[in-house]
Amino acid sequence: MTISSRAAVAALVSLFLASSAFAQSAAPAAPAAPAAKSDAAAPTDKKMAKPRSAESLECSKEADAKGLKGKERKKFRSECKKEAANKAKS
Repeated sequence: MTISSRAAVAALVSLFLASSAFAQSAAPAAPAAPAAKSDAAAPTDKKMAKPRSAESLECSKEADAKGLKGKERKKFRSECKKEAANKAKS
């Protein structure tokens, strides 16, 4: 075996070893657990901006019943909530 072929084999082996070392990632940090959880269906921290109103929930149920999704659902819910707000003012 010549010196150049040994160098090529050594380079190839080091690439395989280096690639497996770079492929390993650190374990994700565990999120801090809240002190007490009242129920398992609680919203995540990102969604805890404000609680949903009864009107919002009712509009969601109506959209589900109609099978609306995507932009149509968003538009329907927006109009539904506006109508509910107008009824509440009257």
